[in-house]
Amino acid sequence: MCLGCHPSFVAALRELSTPSRRQVLLKSAGALASGPFLAEAIIRPARADGDLNEQVTRGLEAAPAETTVTIHVAGRIVTMEAANPTAEAVAVSGKRIVAIGSLDEVKAAIGDQPFTIDETFKAKVVMPGFIDQHLHPVLGALTLAVAVIAPEDWVLPGKIFKAAGSEAGYRARLKQAEAEIATPSDWLISWGYQPLWHGPLDRAVLDGLSSTRPIAVWHRSCHEFFFNTPALEALGITEASTQGKGLWSEQSSWQEGHFWEGGLNLMMTPFLKVLITPDRLSFGLRQMVAYEHSKGVTAYNEPGALYTPDMWKVYEQILGAPDTPMYSTFIADGRGIPDRVGMDKALAATAEQIAVAPDTAGDKLMFFPGQIKLFADGAIISQLMQMKDGYLDGHQGAWILTPDEIEARSKLYWDAGYRLHIHVNGDLGLEVVLDMLERRMRENPQPDHRSVIVHFANSSEDQVARIARLGAIVSANPYYPVGFADKFGAFGLGPARADVMVRARSVVDHGIPLSYHSDLPMGPSDPLYLAWCGVNRITPSGRVAGPEQRVSVDQALRAITIEAAYSWRKETELGSIAPGKIANFTVLDADPYAVPPETLKDVPIWGTVFEGRLFPIAARG
Repeated sequence: MCLGCHPSFVAALRELSTPSRRQVLLKSAGALASGPFLAEAIIRPARADGDLNEQVTRGLEAAPAETTVTIHVAGRIVTMEAANPTAEAVAVSGKRIVAIGSLDEVKAAIGDQPFTIDETFKAKVVMPGFIDQHLHPVLGALTLAVAVIAPEDWVLPGKIFKAAGSEAGYRARLKQAEAEIATPSDWLISWGYQPLWHGPLDRAVLDGLSSTRPIAVWHRSCHEFFFNTPALEALGITEASTQGKGLWSEQSSWQEGHFWEGGLNLMMTPFLKVLITPDRLSFGLRQMVAYEHSKGVTAYNEPGALYTPDMWKVYEQILGAPDTPMYSTFIADGRGIPDRVGMDKALAATAEQIAVAPDTAGDKLMFFPGQIKLFADGAIISQLMQMKDGYLDGHQGAWILTPDEIEARSKLYWDAGYRLHIHVNGDLGLEVVLDMLERRMRENPQPDHRSVIVHFANSSEDQVARIARLGAIVSANPYYPVGFADKFGAFGLGPARADVMVRARSVVDHGIPLSYHSDLPMGPSDPLYLAWCGVNRITPSGRVAGPEQRVSVDQALRAITIEAAYSWRKETELGSIAPGKIANFTVLDADPYAVPPETLKDVPIWGTVFEGRLFPIAARG
């Protein structure tokens, strides 16, 4: 059970929401009806890779007729389009691209239409706007708004939370964080603890830090909490209140102050009133927007959203603000909705939730129609994924949805025409998911279903081949082997399994579309860093984990642009630079194809272009 998935989380946000002034953006006349240019994705046949004149015609049809065209001249433009892979100029009218090519070609293409030339990018490299295929905005906002003490550095706008790599280092940092809070009754909340780095933790340890101040430690996975005695007392959690609740009680320890997965249900409602304050949420969301922009992100998605119209007001105020230069998109939750209303009412409730923010031209916030998030096994960072051969220390993984629940819910949504995004981390979990997809395709074949295998931590070569045969695609978190292979090789998995986590090269070799995501706060929402992870797989110890699973720079950059858009079924609008598409660009100060691959993550980002408007990073302060 993830904190952000709990109904009480939604209720807490509802209480914080205030009346908003919905931002009404201009609709580009005929933008969707004009037959936008269809971009191709890697290793699939081009669907509309026509000649320049055909592309320009479509782009001009999509653009507002009375808008002056701006021609941006760049040192290099990387389009992610096979027929026109690089260019020196791109013409933008309103929020749409109308032409791409050499400067002379672009001028000729737009004919008599008025234009201006902008040389801001003359010495820079322009790429399609970076996409984080999967992250959690509220979790990212809240975790990064408290005391961050994690196994890795977190570099945020205006601050750096340095890593704590040992038990002694972690406890010293936690003690320092406690000492910096002046008011004795104020809570200390910290996120980032992971026992493989930071040693054991329980109520007694936290009581030793303070026997009067309430303390809550949030596990790096976001699936676990630890409390001291004053915190349990403040929340009204007693030993009796944690007993007799079946699996929830089994996944909690009042004596140790430890609650995980289903056990979060026993503490979540009172604790959310402490965690989600108006000031913390507002600060966290604004910090997250600045952070995403600093990393060149122009669009992201949260699969498994449990949101209401009241909650949407909070998002509209910050994520939908005029100066927020990115799309925030969402996919409905195929676990929480049936849990809340029952299977017989789930389809209607899902449609109702999507209607909160329909996929409409001009909106920054939207639910994707006809797409649903399902869950298989537990969190990788807690080593709760379901593994065929178990764990070296004998502990057991966990199901988020049992195999029977996966079967029932997948059939319900599949037969109703929904496209599936399925969270899965272990190879046993993946086997259950692939068996399910095989049954869905046998019973009710769906062309171009693009079921997305999400996270894709552990797998076998045979399973990768099955993914290809079943027509599924993969959105992987390339941070897993970089961040966790060293520790997981020593604890839990062993080196043979830990090093081949995220078999990205096997995926692309089988012709499977591959995108990358951060799952923020599970990994940094930094697309160039994610690409660097996929290309290098260098762990903190300096070694390469699974060198045979490294991908090329081009494959990694496609995974944060066109392939991410393809996984959302948005390749006609986003992910490449082509006439008719939305003018979302990420602007770099160096060419990522020209630098040494091991420095890919260090390529400076100048800023972004969002819907045709320039947003330099420096302008955000």
